[in-house]
Amino acid sequence: MRSVSRRRFLRQAGACLALPFLPSLLPRALADDPVMARPPVRLLFIFAPNGKLMREWTPDAEGEKFVLQPVMESLSPYRDKLLVLSGLTLDGARAHGDGPGDHARAGAAFLTGAHPVKTGGDKLRNGQSVDQLAAAWLGRETRFPSLELGIERSRRGQCDSGYSCAYVSNISWRSAQQPMAKEVRPRLVFERLFGDEARRTPEERARRDFFRGSILDLSREQARGLQAELGRSDRAKLQEYLEAVRELEVRLQNPSQEVPAGLEVPGVAQSRAEHIQQMGSLLALAFQSDSTRVASLMLGNAGSNRSYPELGVPGGHHGMSHHGEEADKLKAIRRIDRFHVDQLAGLLDRFAAVEEGTGSLLDNLLIVYGSGIGEGSRHNHDNLPILLLGGGGGQLQGGRHLRYPKETPLCDLYLSLLGMAGVAAQQFGDSRGALPGLGG
Repeated sequence: MRSVSRRRFLRQAGACLALPFLPSLLPRALADDPVMARPPVRLLFIFAPNGKLMREWTPDAEGEKFVLQPVMESLSPYRDKLLVLSGLTLDGARAHGDGPGDHARAGAAFLTGAHPVKTGGDKLRNGQSVDQLAAAWLGRETRFPSLELGIERSRRGQCDSGYSCAYVSNISWRSAQQPMAKEVRPRLVFERLFGDEARRTPEERARRDFFRGSILDLSREQARGLQAELGRSDRAKLQEYLEAVRELEVRLQNPSQEVPAGLEVPGVAQSRAEHIQQMGSLLALAFQSDSTRVASLMLGNAGSNRSYPELGVPGGHHGMSHHGEEADKLKAIRRIDRFHVDQLAGLLDRFAAVEEGTGSLLDNLLIVYGSGIGEGSRHNHDNLPILLLGGGGGQLQGGRHLRYPKETPLCDLYLSLLGMAGVAAQQFGDSRGALPGLGG
């Protein structure tokens, strides 16, 4: 019997709202198929700008006996889903004769491993990013091949020592010449996922909202009509999913028009943490409904100099990263580094709360968190701060700190993740081979 994709079956079932995978809807022959019944592996790449304070990031011990540094304490509940990876290098972000511009190169090379051409914008050349290579394979089974999200809006012109802002603002590249623009407005991401409204003008959306009300209300009756076809477990799963969609829709309905300092994007939450968590909720719903299996999230543009007044850090992030061992700047960097990790922990909470198969959504995710710069004050591109989280469908063995030999390419990690996600690739970027030890 030929395999039937989840997306195609749900479409044939008459569901116009993106739904979680519900085994009750599959014919028994498919439900008993171990491939169809197994949740897919998803990929999520999270970029943090300006590196880390590495002496307070890297655990002292290796293997299972490592102790989380204070900056990572919020990840303690997920220790068994965490791999701290030390020693990985992004050679493409080095100057190679091009002079200054480490932040632009760090952003451009983070997911591509390529050395970007130094240009103000008319001759962009980078490389295809790992998420887009995966999307070309995995996107055939989903409504959206990938999602590109961010917290800080993209910039135009030149941003870093003669490099185009395209390198600073985008980590996802469909091809060497084509960056994938990120979306920073949660409401538009929600409409893309659940309302297909992203192409409408603001006036058209306002008119629709006035006459139609909730996007979810349009599909609620159809979703309820499926209840009779579902088993008890799937009925509960569907109800929880609909409630999560509705809750997020309400949160996004009237976003604060007061803009966080340094962000300058109207229509987003005033709290930066809330902005990030809204994006996390959208990612969870997108993965849960199998709307996509590949996504990226930029917590800030490369070289971001946004301030963090909510943390008691009025100075810009990039400026603070060049601390010169000044006590106040070191305190600021500690707070920013911890804030970003705390937000990561909040995303993990959201993923872990979604039941899927015999585990959770987190069990079927492969999440890379890191930066293209190691020590923010040095602009080095070796010994990067990289975390690998999730279960990868049972393919990862967490709870360890793995230290790799000097100059081990970061792209070795990406080559491994492509294989775990079912993407056939023999080489990626400057990879030398799959990164050993991830599965124990």
